[in-house]
Amino acid sequence: MFPIELAVFDMAGTTVQDKKEVETCFYEAAVQTGLQASPRRITDMQGIPKLIVVETLWDEAIGKTHPDFKDKVAITYETFQRILENHYLKQPVLPTEGALETFVWLRAKGVKIALTTGFYRKVTNIILNRLGWDKELNDRYLGNGNSLIDLSLTPDETGNGRPHPDMILKAMTLLNISDSKKVVNIGDTPSDLQSGRAANCLLSLGITNGTHTREELLQYDNDGLLDSMRAFPTFVEQALSTILA
Repeated sequence: MFPIELAVFDMAGTTVQDKKEVETCFYEAAVQTGLQASPRRITDMQGIPKLIVVETLWDEAIGKTHPDFKDKVAITYETFQRILENHYLKQPVLPTEGALETFVWLRAKGVKIALTTGFYRKVTNIILNRLGWDKELNDRYLGNGNSLIDLSLTPDETGNGRPHPDMILKAMTLLNISDSKKVVNIGDTPSDLQSGRAANCLLSLGITNGTHTREELLQYDNDGLLDSMRAFPTFVEQALSTILA
């Protein structure tokens, strides 16, 4: 029996192509609503639920005790949602290099596949639908033997997003995985790596062709940094041979 039972993947930048679209949409929303935030600062917070990002940036700008804080947060977040949803409805949505091949490889090994994200449910559903990855998912976003993935999770369903481990732990519960040391987590942001480590996964891996470079991700505790999803099967096989030796 294969020693891994569950693989948890981030979406944008990891399994779904993201050529800075999310950051661009967020920056546009910030400019439109008067929120001062550099593109670099926005990129640094990729992977974290966007409402928390908006709250954090407005807190840094005016403080949570400011009488306009809640209104400014709401306006920026609603503007971002509108821009982002419009983008994913109209622009091409494609899997990353090696993502589908990795899913096929995992399926052949009997490994369950969960997709997690910092997006809210509505935009997640748009992306899944555009890719056709929502086929055979039920109303709890759980798959079956005919579905490409076994589960889709957002912070809407777990309360806490990354860097907290909640989405990984929820995926384990829903997919009947009892041991976190039989779970691999992978993403393209620091918060992805941190969530994998917080969940005590066997491997917490990073992808370096997404939103963050190898140099940037090297600053965070990890079990390996991959050039693309295409490298995932070989890397995992080699890592397991070392761990189980």
